[in-house]
Amino acid sequence: MVRKTFLSLSLAAAVAALMFFQISKAGANSVTANVSALKSYVATTSTNTAKASDAEVASTLLFDSLKLNQLGLSQQALTYAYKGYQHLLDKKNLANDHILTICDFSQPSRNKRMYVIDVKNFKVLMNTYVAHGRNSGVDYATKFSNKPESLESSLGFYVTENTYSGKHGLSLKINGLEKGWNDNAEERAVVVHGAKYIGNQRLGCGFMGRSFGCPAVPQTDVAKLINIIKDGSCLFIYHPDEDYLHGSTILNG
Repeated sequence: MVRKTFLSLSLAAAVAALMFFQISKAGANSVTANVSALKSYVATTSTNTAKASDAEVASTLLFDSLKLNQLGLSQQALTYAYKGYQHLLDKKNLANDHILTICDFSQPSRNKRMYVIDVKNFKVLMNTYVAHGRNSGVDYATKFSNKPESLESSLGFYVTENTYSGKHGLSLKINGLEKGWNDNAEERAVVVHGAKYIGNQRLGCGFMGRSFGCPAVPQTDVAKLINIIKDGSCLFIYHPDEDYLHGSTILNG
C-alpha cells in the first residue's frame, strides 16, 4: 500500500510539474520557473520507483529549462540518457552522480555534440566537439562496433574511472557497461583524451578528424572536461540505432 501510494504521488507530481512548465513557458521568468518545477519533480520522485514515463517527464523539463534545443541536442538523446542515468543511480554505479555526459552522434562531427550536464543543479557545464571512430563514418557516424581493431565508436552507457597520462597526455579511462555493445572498451583502449585533429581549427575542412574509437575532444578542453566528469560519472554515447535502442539491457531492463 505504501509503495502504491508513493508511486501515485510521484506521478501526480510529474503531471503537476509538467502543467506548471506549460503555464510558465510564455513568461519572462520561464527558465527560472521551469527549473523550479523540475526541482519539485525530482524532490518528490524516488529513483527506486522511476519508470520510463518519469524519465520522459524529467528529461522534457530539463531539455526545455536549459534550452538544449538551441545547443543542438536531440531530445530523444536526452530522454534515453536520463533513463539510463536513473538506472545506474538505482544500481549505485555512480560515485560522481550529479554529472551526465552525452555524445549525440546523430549530429555531424562539425557540431559541438558533447554535452556535460549537472543534473542536480540544472546547468550545462560544457558543450564541445567530440570525435567518432575513423571507420564509423566521415562527417556522420553511421557504423558502430565493440570489436577490437574495428576503429569504430561503441554506443551505450559508460562509467568514468581514473585519469592517467599517456601518449595523448591527460586521459580518462571509461568502463563500458553493456555486454556486446561497449564492454571491450578497456581491451580496445577506448578512453577520453585530447586531440589536435578536432576543434575550431578544423571547421573549414568539412568534417572533424576521427579517432581509433575514442571520444576524443579538443586539446584545449580536455583538462577541464576530465576534471568535471572523472571518478564515477555517467557517459552516454547516443545514435538512433534501432538495434542498440532495442537491444540495450540498460534502456530495456
